Amino acid sequence: MPKLKTHKGTAKRVKRTSTGKILRGSAGTHHFQMQQTKRGKRAKKTDSAISGGIAKNIKRAIGA
Repeated sequence: MPKLKTHKGTAKRVKRTSTGKILRGSAGTHHFQMQQTKRGKRAKKTDSAISGGIAKNIKRAIGA
């Protein structure tokens, strides 16, 4: 069976930790921030973990 190519669009949007978790950035961080609270803006700086079947598909897409 041939090797699978890395899906570059997915690879640019997510990162894999050393323990195998998949992290993604939060949406809504580029503009219209005056409508958000300071607490909400700070919360969006941190990455969120992806779990379940979606994580399995993403791992396959990025070759992890």
